[in-house]
Amino acid sequence: MKAAVVNNFEQVPQYQSFEKPQPQTKEQLIQVRAASVNHRVQSQADGTHYTSDGKLPFIPGLDGVGQLADGRLAYFVTSNPIYGSLAEQTVVDHRRIIPLPSDIDVNSVAASMNPAMSSWMALKSRLGTDINSKKIMILGATGNSGSLAVEISHYLGAKSVVAIGRNRDKLAKLTAEKTISLLDEPAKLKQEIKEVADVDVVLDYLWGDAAKQVMLALLPARSNHSQSLTWIEIGSMAGADLVLPSAALRSINLNLIGSGQGSIDPKLFLTELPALAQLISQGKFNVDVEAVPLDQVTSKWNLKTDRRLVFNP
Repeated sequence: MKAAVVNNFEQVPQYQSFEKPQPQTKEQLIQVRAASVNHRVQSQADGTHYTSDGKLPFIPGLDGVGQLADGRLAYFVTSNPIYGSLAEQTVVDHRRIIPLPSDIDVNSVAASMNPAMSSWMALKSRLGTDINSKKIMILGATGNSGSLAVEISHYLGAKSVVAIGRNRDKLAKLTAEKTISLLDEPAKLKQEIKEVADVDVVLDYLWGDAAKQVMLALLPARSNHSQSLTWIEIGSMAGADLVLPSAALRSINLNLIGSGQGSIDPKLFLTELPALAQLISQGKFNVDVEAVPLDQVTSKWNLKTDRRLVFNP
């Protein structure tokens, strides 16, 4: 079969022949119809993601839409360390397969599930049913995941949403009650953050210096320091590290937690994702798609586009 193959972490994946996967116990063979590429998949392919075991070669790709042996369409999350989703075929643990309606747009679902999942699972796993009437701040709201987080927060019952990001044009299109640009002058940015400091939850896709800047303006400005603030770290687009003064944890009721691979019980994914997949297949929470044949994966891997890159085998 043909696949995108990582042979060297210093090179982009190569379109080449690869041994066809053989399903093991609890695995099912899937004919891949569409698989997306995002920052997480790119870090998997260059070996920089924290889950990388350094073993080569392998096929990257974390999820996708494919066809089961009985002809049904399904969304799947990969489970095999060698066989990812960027291939004509892959094998997946049957517990990571979610049946889909036959009339869906496979590219839209493949493109949208992963970015939508990041905020959906963060809110569901960390807040459970305690989402209604919460004031939520999205840090990094102009990326695909962040912009969907605005919509999902509203859908799940947030009282209000503050969206913070760099791209002013994208900020203007969001449905947030308040938008703040990280490109504003420092004094203005600090004042704007102070005005919305009494949020209950922060979904942080940036981390690094950007998160530190927001955090140090927000924490001391809270009107009630004992009011709980749940800061959920999801991504690290602005840096992998953050130096935080110890007083930030002692003087504020700050709950700093993460949400990502390894931190959420896999059983909860199986409980929550069918509902999300259904909503996406109905046209909610969709991102713009750039669909490309898989045989162009090497040349298109680093394509600069605001759309979600999806490859079709």
